[in-house]
Amino acid sequence: MHDTLSPRQARTMLELQTAMNSKVDPDWLNAGYPYLRAVLVEASEAIEHHGWKWWKKQTLDLPQLQMEVIDIWHFLMSEVLLRARGDLETSLNQIIQPTNSDSMLFDGREWQLGGLTLLEKLELLTATAAARRIELPLFEHIMRDCEMSWNELFRQYVGKNVLNFFRQDHGYKEGSYQKLWHGREDNEHLVEVMAGLPAETDDYPTRLYQALLERYPPRH
Repeated sequence: MHDTLSPRQARTMLELQTAMNSKVDPDWLNAGYPYLRAVLVEASEAIEHHGWKWWKKQTLDLPQLQMEVIDIWHFLMSEVLLRARGDLETSLNQIIQPTNSDSMLFDGREWQLGGLTLLEKLELLTATAAARRIELPLFEHIMRDCEMSWNELFRQYVGKNVLNFFRQDHGYKEGSYQKLWHGREDNEHLVEVMAGLPAETDDYPTRLYQALLERYPPRH
């Protein structure tokens, strides 16, 4: 089944990304950070997790690849929001457009995405990011090559975003945050909590945050 990104999921992620960007810098829309440069760097890191060196044995690390996909999406959405001056409706209309295109024009050439390997698509993403282009069909091809659906991307993105907010709210910046809860790291608890909550509900981020709060050890 070929799933699509729903307007509800898209709006939720755009709202969360706006909130996180504002937490990092309340004036982020005027700061004009180079989000596509970050896409380039994350795509290069994904190439490393895939493995590309022909002179040594390397093993594809799928979980790390998927984490890089989430990070890439984080910065792609930030660039969409920046170009829309933070307008959610404009940004929403851009990212929910059908992206199931198998070709794209770049550098005077038509690229057939279905015929490229994952490594070649990641290389192409670094090139388009360096050229300051947002290529959502290319991103979707990469996402699916990394065995992710839009639903899975939504689930993982929201989880990481909520954990980042939770950390900030509980003293991460000041150094008082406890990363180990009952002998395990917070991201392990996050995985367990995510597995027990349906990502389809409108209040998924709120329920996820509350579930983390219930597990977090009280300060003495």
